[in-house]
Amino acid sequence: MHDIYIDYFESAEDCPCDILIEGLPGVGLVGKLAAEHMIEELGAEKIAVINSIYFPPQVILEDCGVARLPNNEIYRYEDKKKGLRVMFLVGDFQSATPEGHYALTDAYLNIAKEYGVKRIYTLGGYGVGHLTDKVRVIAAVNDEKLKTEVEKAGAEFTESEPGGGIIGAAGLLLGMGKRLDMEGICIMGETSGYLVDPRSATSVLAVLSKLTGLRVDTKKLQKRAVEMEAFVDKVKGAAKTTSDEELNYIG
Repeated sequence: MHDIYIDYFESAEDCPCDILIEGLPGVGLVGKLAAEHMIEELGAEKIAVINSIYFPPQVILEDCGVARLPNNEIYRYEDKKKGLRVMFLVGDFQSATPEGHYALTDAYLNIAKEYGVKRIYTLGGYGVGHLTDKVRVIAAVNDEKLKTEVEKAGAEFTESEPGGGIIGAAGLLLGMGKRLDMEGICIMGETSGYLVDPRSATSVLAVLSKLTGLRVDTKKLQKRAVEMEAFVDKVKGAAKTTSDEELNYIG
C-alpha cells in the first residue's frame, strides 16, 4: 500500500473549485460538525477518497457490522447563483504521527491546487478547559490583508490565543498553503474540549457563512446543541447532589 492513496471519482477539469473548507476531527469535533453539516444541507457530492498508512491502525465498523479502512473524503458543491465552487475536506482521522501531518497536508494541498483552489478555510475548536456561557470565535490568517474581512464577519484576533499555536491540518494548511499562494483563514470556536460541541460549531458556521456567502439551515445543529446542554446540566446536577451528600456525611 502507498503511504497515501487517493481514489478520484471526478476529474479536476470537470469539477473546478474556488475554495477549500476543511473540517477534520479536532477539539470538540467543532470543525468536523460544521463542515459535515454544510455537506449534508447543501447536498455536496463526493469526488475523492483518501486512504493512508498515517491514519491509526484500525478499521471502522459501520452500523451493519461491516468493517472498512479509515479514510478522509473530498466533497464538492457548486452555487451557480453566486458563481462559487466549493471543495470540502472531512473524514475519520487526522494523522497519528507528526510526519504524517505534513505528508497528508501536502497531499490535500496538491488536490486543492489541481482543482484550482485559491482560498482555504480551516475550521476547528479552541479548547479553553472549561464550560462557557458565550462562544467566542477566534481566527488566524496567513496574510495580514485578510484580517479586516474576518473581523467584519465576527471573529476575533488575540495576541495570546491560541497560545500553543494551531496543531494539525487546520494550522498546516495555512502555513503550507501560503507557499502555494493560497489565502488561508482558520476559524476556531471556543469550546471546553471535553465534549462534542455543536453549539461552538454553530458559531463557527455563522462566521463562515458571512465570509463565503454560503447560507445553510442550522436547526439540526442547534437541536443537537440543546440536547448536549441538557446533558451537561444533568451531569452538573448529579455532581452537585453527590457533593452535598458527601458534606452531609462529613457533618
